[in-house]
Amino acid sequence: MSERVFKTAWFAKAAKKARISDKALSKAIEQVAVGRADDLGGGVFKKRLNDNMHRSIVLAKAEEFWVFAYLFAKQDRANIDDDELLAFRRLADLYRRKTKADLETEIENGALLEIDHGD
Repeated sequence: MSERVFKTAWFAKAAKKARISDKALSKAIEQVAVGRADDLGGGVFKKRLNDNMHRSIVLAKAEEFWVFAYLFAKQDRANIDDDELLAFRRLADLYRRKTKADLETEIENGALLEIDHGD
């Protein structure tokens, strides 16, 4: 996979608490890339993780990168609401406009963490 995969700092904390590894996230992105996720439109995807115990919201910039943006436990809520979906679509649009330099700045300041999918 040549596309880069990131997680927001918030997502990184939530995933650690839920015991979801970077290896599991990398595997999940491979599945999202081949259509094994819910496409919510506007570059926003919902992917089940952790034996279906958690849901993640993933933002995409086609053929460039993926960003894990939000995580929630299925037992805590069934889904995101319409207002949240609109906000995630706006966020996905912002990410689509980011340059490589913008991404590097976010990595340097800790806002984004890159997931290494090398074994």
